[in-house]
This record gives sequence, C-alpha cells and structure tokens, in this order.
Amino acid sequence: MFGLGWPELVIILVILLLLFGGTRLKGLAKGFGESIREFKRASSDEPVKEKDDKEAIIEAARKMGIATKNKDTAQILKEMNEQLVETKS
Repeated sequence: MFGLGWPELVIILVILLLLFGGTRLKGLAKGFGESIREFKRASSDEPVKEKDDKEAIIEAARKMGIATKNKDTAQILKEMNEQLVETKS
C-alpha cells in the first residue's frame, strides 16, 4: 500500500488523532465512507434502494410540514397526497 508498512500507518493514525481528536476523526471517517458509498451507488446501474426512497419521502413530508414520527411510508404518502389535493382546490 504505497510502500507504507504497519508502523508508518500507526504513526500517521496517531498524528491524525492528535490533530483532529477522536470525535472529529470518527465523523470524518463516517463522512468519507458515506461519500464513497454514494459514489459507488451513483456510478452503478442498480435501481434506487427502498431505504433511499423512504428517506426521500420523509424529507419531502417534513418540508411540507407533515409529521412523520411513528408512521409508515403509506401513511405519509397518503397525507402528502391529501395536502396536495387541498392545495389544488
């Protein structure tokens, strides 16, 4: 791996830990992992996963002012539809 052995990697990790702290380093690693995952998902031809759909629905409902806690996707979509019908009337 780029000519680096375990001792060099440990030293680099210790320096990063000292510079950023444990909490921030954990957040950076999480963000990096999510970025890689999103890039792989976007570059593949796989359909969007159900989890991503549900998250998008919840986000849209919250923007519309609809409470989403303890509701399944069908209930949220029904309320969104009702609100849209009311808005058009």
